[in-house]
Amino acid sequence: MMKTCVRTLTLLLVVLVPVVLLGARASGAGDDDHRRHGGAVKLLTTVPIPPTHENLTNGLYSFDISFVDPSTQTYYLADRSNAVVDVVDAQAGTLVRQIAADFTGVAVVNGVVQGGQSGPNGVVAAFPWLFVTDAPSRVVSIDLETDTLVSSVSTGGADNLRADELAYDPQDGLLLVINANDMPPFGTLIAVDQATGQLTVGTQIPLPFATNGAEQPVWDPRTHKFYLSIPEISGNQTNRHGAVIRISTTGEVEAQYPIDLCGPAGLTRGPDHELLVGCNTVFDTAGNVWNPAGDVTAAPKEVILDVQTGHATDVPGVGAGDEVWFNAGDGHYYVTGSGSPLRPTPAAAAQGASALGVIDAEAQQLLQLVPTFNVPAVGTGNDSTHHPAGTAHSVAANAKNNHVLVALAANNVFPNCLTGCIAVYGTSDADTD
Repeated sequence: MMKTCVRTLTLLLVVLVPVVLLGARASGAGDDDHRRHGGAVKLLTTVPIPPTHENLTNGLYSFDISFVDPSTQTYYLADRSNAVVDVVDAQAGTLVRQIAADFTGVAVVNGVVQGGQSGPNGVVAAFPWLFVTDAPSRVVSIDLETDTLVSSVSTGGADNLRADELAYDPQDGLLLVINANDMPPFGTLIAVDQATGQLTVGTQIPLPFATNGAEQPVWDPRTHKFYLSIPEISGNQTNRHGAVIRISTTGEVEAQYPIDLCGPAGLTRGPDHELLVGCNTVFDTAGNVWNPAGDVTAAPKEVILDVQTGHATDVPGVGAGDEVWFNAGDGHYYVTGSGSPLRPTPAAAAQGASALGVIDAEAQQLLQLVPTFNVPAVGTGNDSTHHPAGTAHSVAANAKNNHVLVALAANNVFPNCLTGCIAVYGTSDADTD
């Protein structure tokens, strides 16, 4: 029955968001290469996420970053609706447990959901430690062998806003944590005792040039540097002129790599010396922010940045979204399209398919768009009949089996997703024969 439901759902959603093959990879020798990488990506199964007692909306709607620990093939999701971290076996595709650590959950102030005061938000695992950010300005480490809180520190934001996304340098035992909602945003280096999991707050990194927040940091062991997406650096909030910045392990901002007409958000380390930058704003072919009601064509894109040369290559056809992920197992980038022009608009008043993009890292071309799902907000989001919006903006992949995991808000379209689920995408055995 599960296979029948998934097959029916796939056929239905293909009508809404067709599978698209683009560029040289869509014909001739490109087809052979695509098959060697496993064929077309499709929905394989879903992992239902049950509501906890902390959940006031009876479903998964608000969540943020996800992460797969390759050493244990375990997926972690920062689940704000349930005030937990959801833990999924990324090999078997099953929910293992939900870890609670007094996380804030969904903050509602005067009837309005406040993302900047909610948590958990960012999550990174380095077994046996799990590092999670929360509000207000909170960072914790959890012992995954016992699911106990080991250490809790504050990054010291003046406005009691959330600590958001983070990256981990395992060589030096160092976290870079971003306070994205403070004005101006800032980063904080936090030392990790790798034997005990204890956290010690270190250097604070001001980001006065970031005039529209700060997004995903990553650690690059090849250059021994952190990199951070900045949506806007020009003094306004249009996301027309963003950048990726390079940060040393001592907290020095060493370089800026301009990324225009994008609004850099997600960031992932790819092959060689490349980073894939996920754009969170869709511009049009005239270089303006795309207007759904206008007469100028949308030009969604992601960007591949060579950190040795600073050269940026546009990958057109997918975006805008949030988290992005490089899967070394199949050589593909996976990018979210929760804000894609293909989704129903306006996003706050409609629900329906959005697009997960599959990009060939070597060819630097979009291979495929795969349907995911957005759910609009209802009411204030603080009782069982109301909920905040839930968009498909979080993605991570297991390189061992090439399964791609995308969190979906509660809906009655995907199977086993009435209270929310993790959709597992990949290729069937028939495609790899």
